[in-house]
Amino acid sequence: MTVRSLGALLLLAIVWGGSIPLTKLGLRDIPPLTLTALRYLTAAPCFLWLLRGRRLPPAGVCAAAAGLGLLGIGVGQVSQTLGVRLTPASVATVVSALIPVLVVALAAVRLRQPIGGTQVAGLAAALLGVALVAGGDPRALAPLHAATLRGVALVLLSSVAVALYYVLSVELIERYSVLTIAAISSLAGAAVLAPVAVWELGHAPMRLTASAIAAVLYLGLLVTVGGLWVWFGALMTLPARIPAALQYLQPIVGVLASAALFGDRLDRWFWTGTALVLAGIALSAGTRTRPTARPGVAVTRQPGINESSSA
Repeated sequence: MTVRSLGALLLLAIVWGGSIPLTKLGLRDIPPLTLTALRYLTAAPCFLWLLRGRRLPPAGVCAAAAGLGLLGIGVGQVSQTLGVRLTPASVATVVSALIPVLVVALAAVRLRQPIGGTQVAGLAAALLGVALVAGGDPRALAPLHAATLRGVALVLLSSVAVALYYVLSVELIERYSVLTIAAISSLAGAAVLAPVAVWELGHAPMRLTASAIAAVLYLGLLVTVGGLWVWFGALMTLPARIPAALQYLQPIVGVLASAALFGDRLDRWFWTGTALVLAGIALSAGTRTRPTARPGVAVTRQPGINESSSA
């Protein structure tokens, strides 16, 4: 189980790493709120099909999962799409890289998963590496314009909302299934975004080009349906610091994708940052910590890992 989870997380880092460049690509032809809505409306039939024959949780649990969907999608994904539109892809990548740090911090508080000084140092090194990967030479940084600052604020809001969505969802997944909670929250987000997209299309044009359709399918099927399934499954199998650390590979993939799509250059700062990210992952994911259980939740042992939040 652990080997499969780690392999799936590495694949997920590649898939999620391409999300910001593909969002930039989709925004060339589709307005931001409509792009986010189309992403979740594309994912909705898949979630409905996966839910067939399953017994739904009680109404209160469904309402809680739907509320998390409004937080993670209605606030998190919408603010990210709006922020990416105003912010250079490199800056958005660095701010989005705060999500793993926030996940680990929230998991330490809410799920009582321990984290030591070595893991903190590893996450800090990885975050510094992300800044170098995405931003390049720190001496060449230019002052941020007002529009860019608004974009940074929106992406930061997105990072906080998405991290809360991830960690708070684990408590529901412990009692029900990854698929059920991910599906309900995503369907709730799609239902809220649909009328917003209709309103936006009355004020902004949309072109259904091949690249726009490809971006929507990528974001809806791979990033959302496949991504949430793998991510929540990993949070249930491994301590949060391991999935969080491995997600620092995302910016490396994102910058490589931007280089391929938009012709961005890869300099020595990229490779220096990549080395720091890999070193940070090794520090934060490879150190033993003493497991601590929440009241009423058992801590189980899995081969190849040091502690695990229970299912």
